[in-house]
Formats: sequence, structure tokens, C-alpha cells
Amino acid sequence: MRPTVPRVLIHCGVAAAGAVCLSASAVTPDPALDTRALWVVRTSLTSPDAIGTMVRTAADTGFTTLFVQVRGRGEVFYESDLEPRASGLAPATEFDPLALTLELAHDAGLSVHAWVNVNLVASAAALPRSPTHVATRHPEWLMLPRELVRQLHDVAPDEPEYASVLARWTRDASDRVEGLYLSPILPAAQDYTVGVVRELVDRYPIDGLHLDYVRYPDESFDYSRQALREFRASELAVRPAAERDQLDHDLETSPDAWVAALPDAWATFRRDRLTTLVSRLSAAARALRPAIAVSAAVVPRPVEAADRRFQDWVSWAERRYLDAVCPMIYTTDSATFEAEVGAAREALPTGELWAGVGVYRLSAWRAATHIRLARDGGASGVALFSYDSLAAQRDGGAAYLAHIGPVLLEPAPANRLP
Repeated sequence: MRPTVPRVLIHCGVAAAGAVCLSASAVTPDPALDTRALWVVRTSLTSPDAIGTMVRTAADTGFTTLFVQVRGRGEVFYESDLEPRASGLAPATEFDPLALTLELAHDAGLSVHAWVNVNLVASAAALPRSPTHVATRHPEWLMLPRELVRQLHDVAPDEPEYASVLARWTRDASDRVEGLYLSPILPAAQDYTVGVVRELVDRYPIDGLHLDYVRYPDESFDYSRQALREFRASELAVRPAAERDQLDHDLETSPDAWVAALPDAWATFRRDRLTTLVSRLSAAARALRPAIAVSAAVVPRPVEAADRRFQDWVSWAERRYLDAVCPMIYTTDSATFEAEVGAAREALPTGELWAGVGVYRLSAWRAATHIRLARDGGASGVALFSYDSLAAQRDGGAAYLAHIGPVLLEPAPANRLP
């Protein structure tokens, strides 16, 4: 994390007709929130002008950190030998979005954390077109919902039917599943994702690695054929011979016989495989850049995260795989926000807590309230989602940012929690 430099800020937002600014007096050199982060969705990285506007806006408002989405749906906004360049970008000869962001942000005193969608690799709307896309090359690595286990168990993943059935199901379930996910259960898929992160961290002087979608869509995934085989293999040595024989007999008619008979072990197995992936991603990043900050966007309620998404972020923080946790507390209700910040702080007695604030759903007044509640509840930082939702406003978010900018820099209360 870069040290905060006391300065006089001019809070500006860029509107279509010009700049709207609000002068601020000299700010405190020791603001309450050490990390004031802004999530920047990949759609704001498509041109040099858009990146320049974004960096100026963040710096002038008092943010310290940018979470820049450089890997969205298995496509990247940087130069890679492993994954295809994002389809919305001009040819690679024109510019490198991450390189430019790093140059401009570092000149402005901002830290840049590469925001990586870990398991989510494709949209629910359509299958990837690039022949080099991981979902195209390795459909066998995609998570499968339990609803399709019988229909697709005997279909080879490289047959067109496999991907088309999965994509169609995912589109129909788009209210609860964001798209196609890679399975953290499969060693080869883990190796691939670790390789993507290793290449990214090795090539770019990023200050942080921010992990998103490092979870299962819900508890009904992953019932892919190889994942079920991995679970069976993990249980063979610990089950009595008679039980093993019975379960293998049941496989003849029920491809999910083992997991159906051993639900607790199956849940633990999926949770542990995801934890292993997080540990490997963190280790790969730190091996190349020991000072890098590793964080993750997480489901805010710890029990729900661990039981339904197999995202055991409390354990990840305790084991020091993460330097910071960002619970996505996007509620519009201030009492709920306050309670969830408190619950996250209690679950995370040590380590950085950066509270996620869903400004895309909030008025500027309500966002300011939530920033104060996060600070007063013991969070060491906030992360606002998202820059893009503010920039899309008629005035480019100028009035909104002018209101919340001074709040970001308010000093800590005397009774702030440690």
C-alpha cells in the first residue's frame, strides 16, 4: 500500500459539457480510512482518454487505490500469451490498457490493484468466439450444475452438445448464475489459473492482486464428470470396502452416487479445493512481488459464503493467504450495512477489512452515510462499486463525487475500533 501524502485536493468530475469542481481545504494527513478504493469495470479501459479521465477523477476525489478489472470473462486488458485480448479493444498495437493505467495512476500517487475474475470465465449470453479462449479449449474444466449431471454425464465435453446444453441452461438461470465458471476442483484448471496470475504479476508492476468470483455460483455446482471422479478418488482410502463397493455399484445408475451419500464430505472437499486455489494464487503473486497486496471481494456473511459458495474467506485471512478482505455489502439499508460491517469485523479479528459500498444503488447522501458507518465500525478501508456507474451519470458523477470526496477524508473518531 502506498503511503498517504497530505495535500490540498480539488474534487472534480468530468461532465459532457466540461468539468465541475469543488475546492477542498487542506485535508488531514492521517485520514481514518487508510485504503480508499474504487472498483473500475473493464468498460472504462477501452481508450486512453477514458483511462486518463478515470485516473484524474479518482486522484482528485481523494481515492488511494484503483481495482482495475483486467480479466473479465476469460479475456484480458493487458498483453498476454495465455488469454485472448478483450474483444472490445482495438488491436494490441494501439495501446496496453493496464500499462497506461499503471503509468498514469502511479504518476498521480495512486496504487493499482489488478482485479481478476478468477472462476467466472464466460458470459451467460453467448459462448466465447475466440478459439484460444479457455472455455473453448477446455470445456471439460467448466463447472456443471447438478441439474445437468445425468443429461451430460455420458456426453464427451469436446462434443458440441456439451457446451451448447450448458450455455443454454446458464442463460435460462441467469438470475442466479452470472456465466460459465472454471472448476477449482480440477488440478489442470487450477494450474491454468495460477499461470494466468503468474504471467500478469510478472509482466506488470502492479501494487495489488484483487481476486473476484473466487467462489462457486452456489452449492449445486460442480457436478462435472471429472470433479465427481476427483471426489471419489479422495474418499477411496477412508471408506470401508463394503461402502466403497456399494457406492460404486450405485454409480451404474446414479453418476452422483458418491456425493449424494456423503454430503458433508462433498461440501468440505469443494471448500478445500477452492482454498487450495486461493493459497496457490497468493503464493504465486508473492513469489514474484513480495510486497504485493492480495485481496478478495467476498460474500459478506461468513457462514453463507462458506456454506453456499464454499468461499471460506475467514480461513483465508487467518492463514494469511489474503492481506485484505472486501465484503461486498451492497445493501441500500444503513442498519443492515452497519450490522454486516460489524459481523465481518468480528469474524476477522486481524487483517485489513475494506468494506464494499454499492454506490451504484445509493444516493450520494446514503453513500456518505455508509462510508462513515464502515469507518466507525472498524473497517480500515472502503471500496466503492463502481466508478463506471458514477461516470455514466449525466454530469459524469461530478456532484456525487463532490459530496462523498470530503467524507472519504474525514478523520477517525476518538472511539474507533482497533
